[in-house]
This record gives sequence, C-alpha cells and structure tokens, in this order.
Amino acid sequence: MATTVTQPRPSKRPGRDGSGRPKVVLYNPDAVFYTMPLALLAVGSHLNPDQYDVVIVDGRLERDPRAAVLSHLEEAVCLGVTVLTGAPIRDALEVSRAAKQKRRDLPVVWGGWHPSMFGRECLEDDAAVDITVQGQGEVTFAEIITRLAIGESLDNCPGCVVRAANGEIVTNEARPLEDVNNLRRHRYDLIDVESYFALKKKRQLDYIASQGCRFRCTFCADPFVYNRQWVGLEPTRIGDEVEDLWQRYRFDDLSFQDETFFTYQKRVDAIAEEFLRRELPITWAATMRADQCARLSEDTFAKCRASGLRRVLVGVESGSQAMLDRIKKDIKLDQVRFTAERCRRHGVAAIFPFIVGFPNETDESVWATLNLVKELRSLSSEFQTPVFYFKPYPGSGITNEAVQQGYTLPCSLDEWSRFDFIGSAGPWVSAAKYRLLERFKFYERLAWNRAAVWQKPFQRLARWRCGRDRYGFPVEKLVANLVSPAEPLS
Repeated sequence: MATTVTQPRPSKRPGRDGSGRPKVVLYNPDAVFYTMPLALLAVGSHLNPDQYDVVIVDGRLERDPRAAVLSHLEEAVCLGVTVLTGAPIRDALEVSRAAKQKRRDLPVVWGGWHPSMFGRECLEDDAAVDITVQGQGEVTFAEIITRLAIGESLDNCPGCVVRAANGEIVTNEARPLEDVNNLRRHRYDLIDVESYFALKKKRQLDYIASQGCRFRCTFCADPFVYNRQWVGLEPTRIGDEVEDLWQRYRFDDLSFQDETFFTYQKRVDAIAEEFLRRELPITWAATMRADQCARLSEDTFAKCRASGLRRVLVGVESGSQAMLDRIKKDIKLDQVRFTAERCRRHGVAAIFPFIVGFPNETDESVWATLNLVKELRSLSSEFQTPVFYFKPYPGSGITNEAVQQGYTLPCSLDEWSRFDFIGSAGPWVSAAKYRLLERFKFYERLAWNRAAVWQKPFQRLARWRCGRDRYGFPVEKLVANLVSPAEPLS
C-alpha cells in the first residue's frame, strides 16, 4: 500500500538540539566522486533555520550510511534524497526503502537530475518514493516541507509530482525558475567541510554561482530540465560569500560547479574584480564554452588569470565540425583552437572532454576527434583531453532520436542504477572500434601525461605511436605494469 503524503503526521518530537523544531533529513547517496553535496546545501539552506532542524547525511562519509539516516528519522518530517542517474540510484533506493520500513508514514522526497527527468516514473516504479521535485528545488522543497509540517495537502504545489491519498500519481504544474539572488546563502555548517578536504586531498571548496544553461546541445539533459534558462548570483554577493567562506575554512582553491560559468563577460569581469579587490589568496576553476572564450576580451581573461583562474573545463565533444553541428554544440573548431592557444599563453590549465560513438557516427568523424585530441595535448602539459563514449543520457535530444530508431532505454529504477554513462560504450561502437579507442586512450595518456623517470622510454614510444596512429600490440602496458605494479600505466 502506497504511503499517503497528502495528510502526513506532523512531527511533535523535539529536534536534535531539543528545540522542538521539526527535523528535515537529507541524504546524498554513495558515489565515486567527492564534490560537496551542493544540491542538498541549496535546499537545506533555503529552509528557515528558526523553524527547521536540517541534517545532511552523506553516504560517502559514513561507514554505515543507512544506520546514520535511520538514527534521525524518529523526529523527521521527511527524508529528502538527491538522485543522479546511474549507480547512486541503487543506494538511494536502499536508504529510501529502509526508511519506509522504519517509518511507513514518513514522506520520502527525491530531487536531482533523475527525478527531474523521470518524476512520475520514479513514483510508479517504487512505493518508497512519495514525491519527486523537478528542476530547481529550493522554493519547491521549502513549500513541500511547510505543507508537510502542518499536514496540508500537496495539491497544486508547483514543481513536483505527488502520490495522492488514493494512490493516484499527480503531476503538478512546473515552477518558474527563481532568481538565485532571492534564495538564502548556502549554509556550509550543515556539512563537515574538513572531511571533504580530506577526501579530495586538497583544501578545495565547491561553490555554485549560477543555475541552468541557455544552450541546446542534443546530447545533454540541461535543455530538458532548465528549458534553456539561466540565472546567476550578483558578483558582489559572490565576493561577500567567498570571502566569508575563506575566513571560515581557509581553502586554497575554489571550484565553481556551474554548468556555464562564463555566460556573460561583464559578470565574469566583475567577479574577477571582486576577488582582486578583496585580495583573496586562492585559485579557482570553472566551466567555459569555446565560443564564450572567443567572445571574452583579452583584458577580462587576463583579469581572471590575475584573480586566480588556474583551470577551465571546455567541452569540445568532437573534432568533426559536421558532428558538432549535428549535436547542436554551436561552436566552431577555430574557437576551440583559439581557446587552447589563449589558455596556453596565459598559463591556464584546461580540460577538453570529447565524446565518441554517437549513433551512426562515421569513422572519419571519430578520427577527426582523435586527431584534435593529439593536437591539443601537444600544446601544453597542462591540458587534458578525456575521451568518453556516448551513452543515451535521458532527456537529451539525441537520445530521443536513438529511441525512435529502436534503442531501448532502461525501464525501471533498478535498471537505471546499472546505467554506466562514463566507462562503457553504446551499441553504435563495434568491438574493433572499442579496442582501437581504448588503446588510443592508453597511449595518449602515456604520451603526454607527466612521467616518472622509468616511464620516459615508454613515453617516447607512445608519442611515436600517436604520431603514426600505430596502436596494435600494446605490450608497453604489460611491461610497464610488471616493472612497477604500484604505478600502473592506465
């Protein structure tokens, strides 16, 4: 029997500090990366701290995540879980189901990328999920919590899908994107910041200064989730917040987790000016599109560098202009080369991710990508060019095309939990092409990554192979791993 969320039991028990405030428990599922849980910080911080006692549990930090969550549920008004497509779904399901076993009346709310794309399907697939939030979650989640705390119906609550009292699943209207300047500051005291520094092995603080993306790439879910909208914090507020956070945590590096940080030149210039004016002793990294770099003035780029810019992430995706046009990346290869040269000249590191194995991608397109990878890597030892395989990420335009052509997406949460969108290739990549690409990736890393003294001969051979596209019989990897198993070349 599905849980009724329209008339939940208001919590009358004291919060963890004896204040009597209802407790809101938020869970970040286990994952292989250690970015701070900014989504949970966002929704938890937007709740009035005088009214609610917010607890964030991170599955990556806990020896027994399920026990950690369950220990807080007696006083909770709900359990909120942020859910990414792929392996995190498995942990999210286990914790949500365990919560239901302990408190059948407890509303479980899922938010994040996967529920934003499959809000109704999550509820249809598992009775442990009562509510899903779509897109920007701060205002929607705050309204949900307010209603749950007083036992009010979630009828007509914008931005969410709800399981009604009679078991019917109701999709409420979408909620307009809120100006992030109207939202509360993120309360980093809700998490153990030092633990993330320890996991990252560096004092790097994650921060988000904008939400959304105005672009239309057909391999990405952003256009579906945010409807090509973008909202950003004012530079003065960013300066104030970053300075306050530095005074508290003394981090060395700031990692902007924005989808497209360099959206507006004036704003970027003003942010760099804020950092310079405050003389913040930090470096910072952010996302950048090649067309954005091409439009950015030399003075603004230089100011960013002077303010601490150390690295940009520039999604290239393909070395074929025809493929870039097909996936509606809306950049030109000349802009990629311009960006690389500008970064090299200013001493800014760069990550240029690529994707191969799109449906019906030609061999010529794949080789164009591999050639551009080699070109960029040869420009600077500070450049990285990871190559990923296209996987039909839900909500994207090219995925919809693949489905129309007969590709079958996972049909359940359990199946989605086995969806690997990083390591494996799709059905459009033959075994021979996969073998070639894996060997290329090995030799490309060996050729241009920093090498130990004993690796130098292998590195010279790898550059010879890349220069002539000779990737057969990769004995170097076997030999190198035998010579130094502690430093495998992979």
